[in-house]
Amino acid sequence: MNIDELRQEVDDIDDKLLSLFERRMEIAKNIGECKKEQGLPVKDRKREQKILHRLCKKARPELEEYVRPLFLALFEVSSNYQNMQASDN
Repeated sequence: MNIDELRQEVDDIDDKLLSLFERRMEIAKNIGECKKEQGLPVKDRKREQKILHRLCKKARPELEEYVRPLFLALFEVSSNYQNMQASDN
């Protein structure tokens, strides 16, 4: 494969990631609404740690150290989105 073909593959993956991200954020919004109704805090550090542990175990060893910051960033974005949605309602 040449670099243009490899870049096209990355572009295709990025498109799929965006679609999955949008779906995840929609679900995060719904979870935020449930938390608000139940009086629960947006952040659940215990759950985040369980998710990180599970995903790091599943990741290839050479990528494990990159899984953690990726998902920590995703948790932060999701929490911010939930907080923003809660304040808009």
